[in-house]
Amino acid sequence: MTAPASICLLRTSAIGDVTHVVPLLRTLQRAWPEASLTWIVGALERKLVGDLPGVEFITFDKRAGWAGMRAVHAAVRGRRFDALLQMQVALRSNLLSFGIRAERRIGYDRARSKDLHGLVINERIPARTGEHVLDAIGSFCEPLGLKQTEVRWEIPIPDQAHAWAVAQLPGVTPTLLVSPTSSHALRNWRAERYAAVIDHAAARGWRVALVGGPSAPDRAMADAILASCRRAPLDFTGQDTLKQLLAMLARTQLLLAPDSGPMHMANAVGTRVLGLHAASNPDRSGPYSDRRWCVNKYDAAARKYLGKPASELAWGSKIERPGVMDLIGVDEVIERFEAFARHRNLP
Repeated sequence: MTAPASICLLRTSAIGDVTHVVPLLRTLQRAWPEASLTWIVGALERKLVGDLPGVEFITFDKRAGWAGMRAVHAAVRGRRFDALLQMQVALRSNLLSFGIRAERRIGYDRARSKDLHGLVINERIPARTGEHVLDAIGSFCEPLGLKQTEVRWEIPIPDQAHAWAVAQLPGVTPTLLVSPTSSHALRNWRAERYAAVIDHAAARGWRVALVGGPSAPDRAMADAILASCRRAPLDFTGQDTLKQLLAMLARTQLLLAPDSGPMHMANAVGTRVLGLHAASNPDRSGPYSDRRWCVNKYDAAARKYLGKPASELAWGSKIERPGVMDLIGVDEVIERFEAFARHRNLP
């Protein structure tokens, strides 16, 4: 097997999917330490992974529209890669890839292709179903003759971020971090239900903290939760960077979250996740390493909204319908919290 001299990875977003690319990157680095690796990534996502060693990063600012594409094309002008790993099927990413010259252009199998994806690639990953998203991304090394046999992240966390997290979450009190919002609003649980779980954890002696981005929906959700809580949690909504959040997650015993980027960030640092799944299938997009603590109502959602069991749906089907997350009850979440606490011998 001849080692490629240069590989371009194209996965610009989102936070969770970018987190899934890191093990693939580690696989490539382990097999071919001399290969030149270039990753085209989104501006926000670069703040999480842009300090990975041994990688050249090129930022794609999607908010800049065509100008953002031209900036990427200018950065790679005159270069030709041995291989392009085109790991995003959205139309914008497919158009972006037109300006990247590569001998081998590896993309998804036909079942997972859309938005002209087949026009910008000349090889495909193996056609499989039933895979977690991380494993699907990991399979992009297979046409190159590799196999991802180890899943390793080791995303750098600066000392300053660790220090900030220690200052916010001092000591060794068991901590439940709550990241209540997803970028897909229909994956979000009700604020009063989060509040009920927060009150339960606080009554058991846990420290509870809210986290979230600086957006108006994140702030509105945090305010609604705080208004419903009898025992107010710490509130870091809009106050942390991605690296600071990663450091806080590393100091946390459990994260409560819907299907969202922080779920996968937590998994990457070894923190367990109480995931809330009804709109999406946790076996495909839940926390990769350990899904024992998730509440899985995906099958119930399929039966209620689509009239068939989840086993009869196309793999990757989303059930993002109004009210779908109401299938998850407070008691079910508290039961998973209690099961985790017993498992870890925590209060």
